[in-house]
Amino acid sequence: MVSISGLPGFLAYFAVALGLVALYLVVYLTATAHREIALVRENNTAAALALGASLFAYTLPLSVAIFNAQTILDCIIWGLVALVVQILIYWLVRLALPDLSGRIERGEMAAATLLAAASLAGGVVDAASMTY
Repeated sequence: MVSISGLPGFLAYFAVALGLVALYLVVYLTATAHREIALVRENNTAAALALGASLFAYTLPLSVAIFNAQTILDCIIWGLVALVVQILIYWLVRLALPDLSGRIERGEMAAATLLAAASLAGGVVDAASMTY
């Protein structure tokens, strides 16, 4: 017989994760100078790559936070830390490529790929650093 006694905990952490992902998207989409969703709707592959990699790079440490969390509050705090890390990575790449948003708007894959790689690298290191 399969037990679903953990279902309430699962639902609680899943709901928190969905809320944190929604918050991340709002913050990230506000922080960037280009409008990713509009660009993706226009079939801009560079924007889709940069946004998709950033979302994955955020959810990787968020998953580790959920796995390691002792409480929902732990999960929220470390989820917010991961959010800050990803926004910082975006700004650091933007320092290296001041016209990052313009390049993504023009569909330039080199800039989008660099941002995607930096986001993913930061997400991996962020996740590995969550050893609380």
